[in-house]
Amino acid sequence: MAGRTILSGFVRVAMLAAALSLAGCGVNNIPTFEQDAKAKWSEVQNQYKRRNDLIGNLVETVKGYAQQEQDVFIKVAEARSKATSVQVPADIVTNPEAMKKFQEAQATLGGALRQLLSVSERYPDLKSGTNFLQLQSQLEGTENRIAIARRDYIDSVRVYNTEISTIPGRWWRSFMYPGSKEMAAFDIPVEETKAPKVDFGTKKN
Repeated sequence: MAGRTILSGFVRVAMLAAALSLAGCGVNNIPTFEQDAKAKWSEVQNQYKRRNDLIGNLVETVKGYAQQEQDVFIKVAEARSKATSVQVPADIVTNPEAMKKFQEAQATLGGALRQLLSVSERYPDLKSGTNFLQLQSQLEGTENRIAIARRDYIDSVRVYNTEISTIPGRWWRSFMYPGSKEMAAFDIPVEETKAPKVDFGTKKN
């Protein structure tokens, strides 16, 4: 009986040692990095949604001063509709085609936003309006959060993709995580790296 107890103790110790050894070799890196990247992607989506909501308020504010800018309003409405109608499948982070469509829709909306903001230069009363001043602050904050969220997602995807394609991560992927796929990168066009100008002439140098 005592011998069995001792043997059982040795087995437990051996199993614990093996578990610690595996953990030290990075066996949990792949699922950890994957979940981190997915969380970062959720934040990207949240910030783009926030921008989309703000654009609706911006359009209504501009309309109050510049009804004749119908062409701009139509372009913004079409871009918003496209951005919100794009299907975001559950596997988008491992679906390059779906990711590309999402990026293109957001880029189009960003371009429409820049065009809408440029309208303010022709309407001094619009630039000094209270609603515009509030939107200025909100849009600046949102564009900054979008930039940070995209950067964090890109970095986390780089870490994850590197892990599953290099040793020892590549081994763990083969043995324990065969379903792990490379994640889609988020390519940012040059024009998208420039946040829309939201200074409506109210800032002092």
